[in-house]
Amino acid sequence: MITGRTVVAGVLGHPVAHSLSPVLHNAWLAAAGIDGVYVALAPTTETFAAFVQGQRGGGALRGVNVTVPFKEAALAAADAATDRARLAGAANLLLFDTDGRILADNTDGIGLLRAFEVQAPGFDPAAGPVVVLGAGGAARGAVAALLLAGAPEVRVLNRTAAKAQALAADLGGAVVAGALTDAGQAFAGVTAVINATAAGLDGGALDVPLEATPDGAVVMDMFYKPLVTPFLQRARDLGRRTVDGLEMLVRQAEPSFEAFYGSAPPAEIDVRALALKVLNP
Repeated sequence: MITGRTVVAGVLGHPVAHSLSPVLHNAWLAAAGIDGVYVALAPTTETFAAFVQGQRGGGALRGVNVTVPFKEAALAAADAATDRARLAGAANLLLFDTDGRILADNTDGIGLLRAFEVQAPGFDPAAGPVVVLGAGGAARGAVAALLLAGAPEVRVLNRTAAKAQALAADLGGAVVAGALTDAGQAFAGVTAVINATAAGLDGGALDVPLEATPDGAVVMDMFYKPLVTPFLQRARDLGRRTVDGLEMLVRQAEPSFEAFYGSAPPAEIDVRALALKVLNP
């Protein structure tokens, strides 16, 4: 039931109809008995800034998650931002304070690290170098999270090495840039490899020699359609532990829910299982 006290939050993206976030949040709301609702909203690139500014000081929304293509614009629209959002150069969470301010955060890194905790127990980001494939917004968020978690070195590999070099220049000396063709050398001694590119999802191959990773390395793919991407399947065939993108999605949603509704999501409901039913009807 929607009441005069219903707390409204949502997700902004374009397109956004495919988003699983409403499934997760509304299931948690129902299980917790919270008077709240979570909706999907799709402003255009031209109207995004006006939409966000219109929520200042008592607008309809308590806050929003933000997905592509608006994460960088979301950070720019905020009056204040957490260190992790600034380091990532993007925000996936905006909160609209009653005093009129817009606050930005980035929970993608939290989601990534918690996904490792769940699916690769014992993984320690501070134990050794990590490779991140890609140099876009998703990659930058992963690098920022790893640095904040104490990773001694993050090796960023991208098809266009100049993009990786620009990211490394922004984020500091613990970030080393290279091209994807350098992967064989870059994989030596790593504790994890994280794919933050869409390469390989269209039937092509993400042509990197995963066999060059140590036996104990963990392999993650941020994408979850399919749940086991060709990249993850190759890692499993090699005996590597793997982390999937759906677990990251669920875990990044948890701190957002608490920020919107004032309490942690109820643990008794398996939202991952609900999401899988949507993905595989």
